[in-house]
Amino acid sequence: MLLGANYDAYCVSGYASKEMCVLDQRLQECPLLDALSKNAASDLPTESDPTLRFQREPKSRFLTQQAKKKQEEEEAKAKQQEDVPQPPVDSLRGLRVHCWVLVLAGCRSVQENFFIDPLTGRSYSTTYEHFLGIESVWNNLNYYVNMQDCKDCCAEMVYDLHDIKSWEPVLFGVISKRQLSINLLKRKEMKMMGMTWEEEEEEDTRVFEMPRSWVTPINISKQDLETRWPGGRKLTRYKKVELEKFAPDLRMDGLVTRLSIYKDLDCTELVTVKEWYQGRNDHLREREVNKVTGITTERFTPGRHFHLLFHRFTSTQADDVEHEMEFSGAREDGLVRRVDTPEEMTENFMGREDFLYYRHVIYDSNIQLPEESIKAEPEERPLLKVLERFHRNPKKDANEDVAERVFVASQRRIEVKYHLEKHRFVPCMRTFIKPRLANNQQHWAEDFRADMVSGFHVDPAQKPLHTLALYDLLSDLVKAEKDVALQIKSSKKEVRDIMACREQEETDILLHFSPWTATGAAKAHSLREEMERVAAEEQRWLQEKENDFLAPFLSRLCDIEIVSADDAQRLYGDSLMNFKKCMVTQAQLIQERHDQATNALQKIQEHYQENQQDMSHQEEKEYQAYCAQHIFQIHIAQKRLSMHKRSAAQRYRALDQRLKQDPRLAPYLLN
Repeated sequence: MLLGANYDAYCVSGYASKEMCVLDQRLQECPLLDALSKNAASDLPTESDPTLRFQREPKSRFLTQQAKKKQEEEEAKAKQQEDVPQPPVDSLRGLRVHCWVLVLAGCRSVQENFFIDPLTGRSYSTTYEHFLGIESVWNNLNYYVNMQDCKDCCAEMVYDLHDIKSWEPVLFGVISKRQLSINLLKRKEMKMMGMTWEEEEEEDTRVFEMPRSWVTPINISKQDLETRWPGGRKLTRYKKVELEKFAPDLRMDGLVTRLSIYKDLDCTELVTVKEWYQGRNDHLREREVNKVTGITTERFTPGRHFHLLFHRFTSTQADDVEHEMEFSGAREDGLVRRVDTPEEMTENFMGREDFLYYRHVIYDSNIQLPEESIKAEPEERPLLKVLERFHRNPKKDANEDVAERVFVASQRRIEVKYHLEKHRFVPCMRTFIKPRLANNQQHWAEDFRADMVSGFHVDPAQKPLHTLALYDLLSDLVKAEKDVALQIKSSKKEVRDIMACREQEETDILLHFSPWTATGAAKAHSLREEMERVAAEEQRWLQEKENDFLAPFLSRLCDIEIVSADDAQRLYGDSLMNFKKCMVTQAQLIQERHDQATNALQKIQEHYQENQQDMSHQEEKEYQAYCAQHIFQIHIAQKRLSMHKRSAAQRYRALDQRLKQDPRLAPYLLN
């Protein structure tokens, strides 16, 4: 594969350590942990982030450097004191044969030589200590024997294969990878100059040609390719880590990777479990469970219920659960983040029409509620303080645009702070004291006084508001306080709904199988067969119900599976009575058609007798055709009526016999 991609690659036959040969990685760091730590570090905000420009506090650079230096010294000391077991002495060190891949620099922008271990697929430097020596290297062109001393492993080795003192080629005169590249460049130059490449020079270099391989081609079935590992599972043990990988669509919960982090090297004390999922109907992508702190973190892909993307909850106690949620920007209320605890709740918004972007709720923990009410309706906990912050509305004046408002329910106080005006250092503020509640709004208005409002205005020349205007502002704020209380209750209810939805989704997990895989095709085939079977059973049931003459009468019973003696007699009588009614109705219909045709014929005959002298030849023909048609209809009706009377008695006796032989009615009718 590397040669086909134009890399200068060689197979290496040499010696390696026991850990490399038997793939023992229990003393190595897990590469997935390194990738996760790098991603976590990249997600952290940097000091150059403009959003943190107003959040940074002045710090001493010297003190910061000293603290960093002290932390590095402590980490180095802790690392030295850490008791890291060394692998036991290998009596066969330097004698264990191993094979790997060497990629030389020069092709495909490769700057340095490096090794590739085929057991892990990871690349290593040529000075890696676990590679102990090289006997020979080869590729599709030649075979080179190493003539260098490997007493220092592969650290001081020279990889110039054209140096005969260091590498002895088995086939002399064979073209090399470098010579092929040079010839290719020459051929391109000569083609551009209009000259032709002489084939004789190329034929002279072919002093040896390898015979065709006698090895059978590698054949991997599609099922094995999708399974990836024996049994569809691979377990790799690293230092204090166990990494499990599963083939996609193999497990019913969609698990593809599980990373278990332990506290000790023996992997007995579990600390954290990280799981990655794929193709789940609940859009779960990643889950992390901390066994020590009891914190569970779930991450989702966009498109699930409530537009939830991130959910972290703590369940150390039954009644003490903390929730941290993040949502996508597709919500109507603009909610992007929520942190809910038994004492507080914080919500962040984005893109709202009212410019609200932050809400902080503090519950009154001094009032003890009954345990039943706390468990049943936790949103009934009284509110102590609600803080809301708003972005600047450019359509309003800064002194009238609310920047922050605080509802202090315990003190019946509402604090309002407005946005900062240009070239000002202090914003305008107002504080309202709500009157005592009265029976109606009129009494409440009578209790309101101007001294219940205090505040500060930046412009001293600004006239103060009248009492009526202040009362209107207070009325709007009280109404807003009620709306906020309802929104807080709705948020608490949504948290419970999300938890209930997650519990239901975990009990009923469905996967989105791809029909282009063997597993997905098998699932789709079995699902199609099941749907066809259900459709066939439903069609057969409908046909049976259509042919069952007792179905209309059985539907009146409470339980159609159990028929008593009284029910059997009632069904028997109702069936015969209904049949009689149907026969009488059909006979009456035939008789009505006969009478209609007879009356019509009589009327046209009377009309003919009265106007016979004045009729033309054409009208007489029409009269005769009309009479013939009605006479034929009368004859047909008479014949149908006579046939109906003869067959009614026979059909009645056949129905009576069929009812008596029906297995549901026979045991009760024969007695």
